[in-house]
This record gives sequence, structure tokens and C-alpha cells, in this order.
Amino acid sequence: MQMHTPTDTLTAAAPRKRPFYTHLYFQVLVAIALGAAIGHFYPQTGEALKPLGDGFIKLVKMIISPVIFLTIVTGIAGMGSLKGVGSVTGKAFAYFLTFSTLALIVGLIVANVVQPGHGMNIDPATLHNEKVTEYAAKAHETTLIGFVMDIIPTTFTSAFVEGNILQVLFIAILFGISLIFVGERAKPLVSLLELVSAGIFKMVSILMKAAPIGAFGAFAFTIGKYGIASIINLAALVGTFYATSALFVIVILGAVCAANGFSIFRLISYLKAELLLVLGTSSSESALPSLMEKMEAAGCKRSVVGLVVPTGYSFNLDGTNIYMTLAALFIAQATNTHLSLEQQLLLLSVAMLSSKGAAGVTGAGFITLAATLSVVPSVPIAGMAIILGVDRFMSECRSITNFIGNAVATVVVSRWEKSIDMHTFRAALSGKPVVEAEPVMAIHGAPAGLQLGEKSAD
Repeated sequence: MQMHTPTDTLTAAAPRKRPFYTHLYFQVLVAIALGAAIGHFYPQTGEALKPLGDGFIKLVKMIISPVIFLTIVTGIAGMGSLKGVGSVTGKAFAYFLTFSTLALIVGLIVANVVQPGHGMNIDPATLHNEKVTEYAAKAHETTLIGFVMDIIPTTFTSAFVEGNILQVLFIAILFGISLIFVGERAKPLVSLLELVSAGIFKMVSILMKAAPIGAFGAFAFTIGKYGIASIINLAALVGTFYATSALFVIVILGAVCAANGFSIFRLISYLKAELLLVLGTSSSESALPSLMEKMEAAGCKRSVVGLVVPTGYSFNLDGTNIYMTLAALFIAQATNTHLSLEQQLLLLSVAMLSSKGAAGVTGAGFITLAATLSVVPSVPIAGMAIILGVDRFMSECRSITNFIGNAVATVVVSRWEKSIDMHTFRAALSGKPVVEAEPVMAIHGAPAGLQLGEKSAD
């Protein structure tokens, strides 16, 4: 009789490795390369492909509001007490404030050391651009009081109709807290919402099949419209911004990850498909539902994911903050405008507020820059015309940095709250338990397709 060793059994039971070309990250990478080629060699065709990218982003935005609402409501209701909600929210905002401010300071320091705009000697009087005027007008309309008032929706349903993330967040938190007060009688409703959540996340996995098409169209448009050559004249600014963002992610966020027992590079590898999607579409929102899926699949508790990720998309914009101080000082240097230390600190203080005030607004990076410059009159707002042509290329880096920053924040706050299964987390980062395109939000918060009893390889 033939004997089977434990090794034989494990080998037989091991899942067959999927071909590389079936992975979403490979498909998106190929789509970006094809889009860049078409945009470069056939610019008009590339521009005409814009609806593919716009259509995909609209599909994702369509699903963001219900994803946030269902995740937060079921997560808060599952906590069972207001103490847990307050603890997560307080720790999340402490993290956001610390690292958003640090990102602004990093941008300010690098701009002073590298001085990417030095020697351009541009006369502000020669600068005028209707697009800059439009952004400046939007910035003028965006005030701190207006931002706070805008969090409150006109009606319960208007937040979902308009797709305002902060308004949906506000309603979801209130509703989740209300279900805690209702108590046992609310359990059937919570169970129903968890069933709806499972269906919604299955829809997300279906929509993600179209990600390569969206990335292809968006990248073809970007290269076709602006051209790779358009960044050559402003290569110093673009290169400095990319290098600074990489420095922030690898050194600062990397140190935070190391202090919490994991590698920033492993996390980036785990989220590579989403990062390529963000690169292709220049929008971190396009990967928001997928980020929430993967964070829960990696062992983070649903209640923490539901609170940290959506609020982080509005209050934890590391890439946007680096961009604001770096771009502001670049404009000052390019127009030979001297800024004293006091003026630079004022610029930093205003940027801390304006980066929150334009959250969720289309073109937020450019709008917040206009709002910040308007407070320091010596820096000409018209100088924004200098960087308008390459802003699209920097938008991609802003979005990627914001995305990574929010992924790190979710894990760190989960660790602080002791709401993460580190065995599951390490296994996920090693590439073992997650099956792509499968919904990971299941009934009662258990990730589908994930063997929670599976031991980590570490």
C-alpha cells in the first residue's frame, strides 16, 4: 500500500498558481503602456479615447457612496458602543493631523534646499490663463465655514445623489450610532445591510474587470493631450516633486510601517493593482472601494476600515500637501518673489486649512494651491499658469502618494486599536490568502475566500 507523507498532502492541496496575465495588475500595466504608445504616436486618437477613462471613473464613483455607507453603518453597529467609535475617530485624526503637517513641512524644506524654480526669471505680468482664473474663483468660494456647512446634506438622499463623500460619511456615522442606541431590535436591519454589502462588493469586483480599459483610455488621453515633451521645460519641478514624494513614502511612511511591524514595500506590492489603476486614471478615488476590500481582507476590522479610509480621503492627503508647499515656493522662485521665513510659515499654516477645505472638489490640488497663494499676496496667483501644463503629470504622483498614505494610516490605526489579525495581515502581504476579483466583504464581516485559520509564512 502506498504511503502519503504530510508533504505530499500539502502539495496536492496547494492551489495552482494563476497565469501572470490573468492578474489585474498585469492587465492594467499593459493597458497603461498601450495607452502611452497610442497617445504619443497618435495624439488625436489618444485624446479621443478620453471617454473610456471618464466612463470607468464614473462607474467607480457610482458605487463609492453605498460602499462607504454600508461599511461604516455595519461597522459602527458592530462595535456596540460609542466609546469604540470615539476611540477610532480620535486616533485617526491625530494620525492625519501629524502626517499631513509633516508632508507640508517636507515640501517646504525640499523647495528651499533644491530651489527648482531658481533662474527661470519669469515676469508675472506676462502670465495670464483663463483656466487659472477659473481655479482661483473656485478657491475663493471655498472657505472653512463653507466647508463645515457643506458636510451637512440638504436631505438624507441628496448626499448619495451628489456623491459627496463627506456628507455620506456624516449620515453613515449618525445612522450607525442610532442603531447602537436601538440595540437588539436593530439586529435584523444590520443583518440585512450586511447582505446588501456582500452584493455591493460583488458588484465592485465586476466593475474592476473594466479597470484596464479605463486606465488605457485615461493614459492615452493624458499623453495625447499634453505630450511627454511638455514636461521637459519643467522637469526640475516634476522631478523634485516625484523624488520628494518617494522620499516621504519610503523614509517617513516606511519608518512608520517598520515601527508597526511590517514593510512599506510589502504593502505596496500587496496594493500594486490598485496603485497602477491610480496611476492610469490620475484619481485615487478610482481605487477607493478596492482599497477598503483589501484592507479588510488583510485582517483589519471592518469598523476601522470604514472610518479611516473615507475620512483619510478628505483629511489625509500627503501627496497633495507636499505638492502645495513645493509648488507655491516654485512659483515664488520662478517669478523672483522673495518670501521671508514668516511668510513661508504663514503659507504653511494656511495650507493646513485649505487642504481640508477643498476636500472632495474636482481639481482639489490646484484649487487648494490657489487658495493658499491668495493669502500671501506677494506670490502672484497668475504664476500658477507656469505649472498648469504639467499639473496632470504631478496629479498622478499626488494620487499615488495619497493612496499609500491612507493604506498605511488604516493599518496603523488598526494596530493602535488592536483591531487587526496580524497572522492574516502578514499572510496577505506575502501574497497568499487574497483571491483577486472576489468580494471580501461577507456577511457578519468575515472576508470571503479567506482562511482565517491559515498560519502566516513568517
